[in-house]
This record gives sequence, structure tokens and C-alpha cells, in this order.
Amino acid sequence: MISSCNKVHWPDATPPVAEKKPFERIMHGDTVVDNYYWMIDFFKKGPHSTKVVEYLKQENAYLDTMMSSTNELQENLYTEMKARIKEKDESVPVFKNGYYYYTRSVEGEQYFKYCRKKGSLDAAEELLLDVDAMAKGHAYYSVTGFAISPDNKLLAYGVDSVSRRQYTIHIKNLETGEVYTDAIKGTSGGACWANDNKTIFYTLNNPVTLLTEKIKRHVLGSKVSGDAVVYDEKDKSNYIGVGRAKNGKHIFIYSQATLSSEVRYLDADKPAGEFKVFQPRMKDVLYDVTTLADRFLIRTNLDAQNFRLMECPLDKTDSANWKEVIPHRTDVLLEGVEEFKDFMVLSERKDGLVKLCIINLADKKEHYLDFGELTYAAFVGSNPEYNSETLRYNYTSLTTPISVYDYNLTTREKTLKKQQEVVGGYNPEDYVAERLYAVAKDGVRIPISLVYKKGFKKDGKAPLLLYGYGSYGASMDASFSTTRISLLNRGFAFAIAHIRGGEEMGRQWYLDGKLQKKINTFTDFIACGEFLTDAKYTSPEHLYAHGGSAGGLLMGAVMNMAPSLWNGIIAQVPFVDVVNTMLDESIPLTTNEFDEWGNPKEKDAYFYMKSYSPYENIESKEYPNLLVTTGLHDSQVQYFEPAKWVAKLREMKTGDNVVLLKTNMEFGHGGASGRFDYLKDIALVYAFMFKLEGIEK
Repeated sequence: MISSCNKVHWPDATPPVAEKKPFERIMHGDTVVDNYYWMIDFFKKGPHSTKVVEYLKQENAYLDTMMSSTNELQENLYTEMKARIKEKDESVPVFKNGYYYYTRSVEGEQYFKYCRKKGSLDAAEELLLDVDAMAKGHAYYSVTGFAISPDNKLLAYGVDSVSRRQYTIHIKNLETGEVYTDAIKGTSGGACWANDNKTIFYTLNNPVTLLTEKIKRHVLGSKVSGDAVVYDEKDKSNYIGVGRAKNGKHIFIYSQATLSSEVRYLDADKPAGEFKVFQPRMKDVLYDVTTLADRFLIRTNLDAQNFRLMECPLDKTDSANWKEVIPHRTDVLLEGVEEFKDFMVLSERKDGLVKLCIINLADKKEHYLDFGELTYAAFVGSNPEYNSETLRYNYTSLTTPISVYDYNLTTREKTLKKQQEVVGGYNPEDYVAERLYAVAKDGVRIPISLVYKKGFKKDGKAPLLLYGYGSYGASMDASFSTTRISLLNRGFAFAIAHIRGGEEMGRQWYLDGKLQKKINTFTDFIACGEFLTDAKYTSPEHLYAHGGSAGGLLMGAVMNMAPSLWNGIIAQVPFVDVVNTMLDESIPLTTNEFDEWGNPKEKDAYFYMKSYSPYENIESKEYPNLLVTTGLHDSQVQYFEPAKWVAKLREMKTGDNVVLLKTNMEFGHGGASGRFDYLKDIALVYAFMFKLEGIEK
């Protein structure tokens, strides 16, 4: 049974009632009436449409009223979580081309300073960008894409002050401090330098759909309006980008959809030259390219579902010249390659866990790093120096704070450079992590990573928060969170369901959770919830589910399919109106997503999507308590999806459980940009669950 909200004292407030304006969608002989389609108005008309904005403000006011009894708790949670953050801090310096680069933060400031020192950490500090000062007066401010010219004299960087992921690229002279007038708008934020120190390549976005459409070349001092288009992507299902080889020899243009990719390359000494196609795109074949001194490495799934590693000469790049270096393995997913002058490091995934394999390029000898925990996350860090013999990597687990290591590739000596400090003290021995397996509907074993504080009783009475994502082949590894301590210390367990649609268990794990197999993602998550209740880690009266974006689709689907399994659900920036969004190619990301969800203009895809789309499948029944969050300027999942979903749920649902919607009127998909503001959103989520659990402090 769902825990009835009459056990919880809620204010006697009337929720907003959205206006109904019937809109008829006719597709493949199927007629659907959408009463809330009008909410797309702000997206289509911008500031000229105020009706939906007023409705969202009413929803915010309703949420504030319903959660008013938790105001003090939210403030205390914010203060508690903020107190764990070391306000005066500094990243581990990264060496590149004669300089050590790092960021540092100061007490009381939301952002950071981007700095460097020449030759030695004892040298004088150069302040390259003071993002704290730059962000003054902005509700949102994001700086990305830091790129230093090969001669170390110029810095390119991107700025977004709207939270729409549309960046303006600026160039700063690091010798004079001058920021040039070459401001390039509507980009992805990153710039790539050629070896002449005056030419950059960048990705231009479509201002409406936000699709990455063109790669352009800009020469310093010339008019941006005259920048040459060096690549124009015609396939709207592909994402494109531009990058520089680590050894500085090549500029690469990448074009990739979910199932196929294509690379172009250019001699970085000849920026005015023509990009060459490395290997023309092949159906259902992905590949990426790494430059070594005398050859290219190619990671590809050509005749290798879990990817294999190939190589080819620098002057013969088509697939007929590819020679196998690392063969395909059915039980190991090859995720990436990090190159050095004398070594390469392979990022692999086996049994749901990351492995790092070190290979000496001279003698071909290999060995693996040992991490020593049952469930963890490890990944290659920032290693921009090609000539280095040191691998920088990061390690964390559900009980281990993020740790930065340097590993000498020759001597095999490992040095802990820094572990995230939890201010106020934290003892990992006070917490227990477990690796569990649920059995899915079709008999497949689904891994679960779980953590709780010692003293946790498996009697079915404890609250548990189950997190999931399960899309795009994104693996949700078990990592540490300082904010999660506030949950665990109040008796909650926290679990991650490593469901299909991710890539934790290999490429097939992803393929079995997409397109016409998408239902597996949802039934896997439900199986994990049922396993945890059957094993008495919790019960339906105390089980909560949490997911965001495509994980918000997961939340909507499992809420429709198994409403009585959850006491509460948190859906952040949720993708819940799948059919309507995938039919509208003016909406950002739609055409990029056809390989993930399908194209509803095709009959089979349409009816399959319709069978699980949360918005399409709302029924007159009792749903769990629900907290939904969105951002008015969201570039990934537009605000109107969760707004429509909430309005229809209110209209259709039975019972007294609450449905709350919080719209951030200033931010987008990623929420707040500062290092403290996002804690307010977490405090709201925690307070929502605590109120349902009767936890008052």
C-alpha cells in the first residue's frame, strides 16, 4: 500500500488548476487530445507569452505553502551541507607545456580563480581569470572550455550567463591582461588552437534547436562575421565538435550519433588547409581516433560489440588499413584510451566496474591498477602533457571521498595527491557499502550499489532512496557525496540501480535498454525496488525513487507501472512527454535522439513510445507523493514537459498524496551555477522525504 498522506500534516492549500485547451494530435490513425499542449507557448514565443509563466509561479507559491513547515529544516540542511565544503580550497595542479594550472576558491565566494605558475609550484602565481569577479551581478554564470595557445600567451574560454548552454567565446592576452573584441556568440564554449597561435576552431550551435551544426575557423583580429565554415553537418541526428590531439599534431572534427560516427583531421601546422575524412561513416559503426608519434590508434565497435583497439599509419587511415592491437572481448567493454609518449592507458569495464590497464608502447607489457573495494568509481583525470610518465587518475566509492592520485607509469609508484576534505570530520568506518543483485523480469541479474550508516536495521522499517538513470549508455558508478551524509545520518540507506540502458555491464547492457527494448530499463528498476523491499532493507511505505532528465522518464514510467511500490518520487528536469517532444524537431535535441528512442513518425516507434511515455499513460489511480523540479531556461528538457505532466496528474489522480512542482525561473538543466546555491535544491528534496518520514530535524 502507498503510505497515505493523511499520516503527514500538510497545509490546507488548494493546488493550481491549469487551464485546459484541447489540442488534437493525429498520427498513424491514432487521435490523442492533449489539454495542456498550450504550455509550450513560452518556448515558442519567449517573453511575449506570460500565461504559462504565471501558472509556474502559482505552482511555486503552492509548493512554498505546502513545504512551509520545513523552512527551518531546509535552512538547517543547507547550512549543514555547506559546512562540509572546504571554502578555501585548491585543485591539484596539472602540468602542461611548462606551466602548472589549477583553480582555487576563497571563503564566501561561489565560484573560483583560474591560475597558473611557470615551471615550478614555488613560482609566482598568475591569475588568469577571476570568475568570482566576472560572475558579480549574474544569477547564473558558467565559464568553460579553457584553452591556452601553444605559445602560452593567449587564453580562450566560453561564458554562459543564461543557463541555456549557449556560450560566448572570449580571447584574453595573458601578457597584457587585455580581453580581445573577438567575441564569438552561440557556441558550445570550447575553442581549439592551431599551432600558429592565432587561429581557433569552434562549434557553432543552431540558436533555436541548439544543435551543433557547424565548425568554423576564426583568425584573431578578423571579423567574426567572416569566419569560414570548415565543416557543416547535414545529419541532424549527429553531435559535432572539434578538438586538438594531445601531442599537438592534429585538429580533429568529430561527428557522432548514437550508432555511428565520423572523424576528420587536419595538420595543426596548416590551419588554412582542408580537413580530410579519416574513415567515411559506416552504418552502426562507432570509432574515435588518438594520435601517437608514428601512428593513429582507433577505438571502434567495427565487428566488435564491446569495442576493440586498432592502429593505422598516419597517411593511410581508411578501415582497410586498420590493424588490430587489442581484440574484442565479450566480457570487457573498452571505454577509452589515454595516450602518452611511451605508454597508453586503457579504460575498461568488467562486471560493472572500471579497470585501468597500463601498456608500455615499447615492449607491449601490460598491468592493471588495483582498487581494492567491492564497489567504486575510478576514471582517468586530467593528463594534458603528452611527454609525461605520470598518470593522473581519480578514485572514489560510496564511502571514500574523491581522491586524486598520481601513478608513475615506469616505477608503478602510486601517490595520493589530495583527498576531498569533509569539513567537520568524516569517518568512512562509520558506513557500510554493499554490492547486491536483483533479478529482472527476464532473469537477468541487475547490480545494485548500496550504502548506509552502521546500526542500520534490515527490518523493513528504514527509509531508502533508490537512484537510477538507464539511458544513452551512461554508467552510474558508485561515488561519494558529502551531501548524502545528511541522508545517511538520519537513518536512510542510499542505493544505485545499475539498470539496462546504461553501459555498466558492457555494450549489450545499453542496447537492451533502448529503442524497442526500453521497457527493460523500467522493469529493471522496479525489480531492484522489489528486491530491496523483499530483503527488508526497506518497505513500500519507506521506499523513495529519484532520477533526473532521462532518469526522470524512468521515474514517470515506474510510477505508472508500479505506483504502490514507492512512498515518494523525486523527478528532476524529467523527460516525460516522449511522443510529443520527439515529434517536434524544433525542440532542442529531438533529432539527435532518434537513435535512442526512435522516430515516432514511424508507426512501430510511435506506438512503442506511446506505451511507456509517462504523460501518455497517466490513469485515474492513486500515485505516490511526487516532487518535480524544472528550470524555465532548460536547454535539454524543456520546462513544459514537467509542467504538463503535473497538470495532468492533478486532474487524473485519486487519493490524497501530494504533487509538487518547483520551477527555477533563472536556471536551466544543470540548476544553479555556484558551488553553494545547488545545495538549496538538495535541501528541498531531502526535506520533502523527511516530511513524509516524520523526520523534523
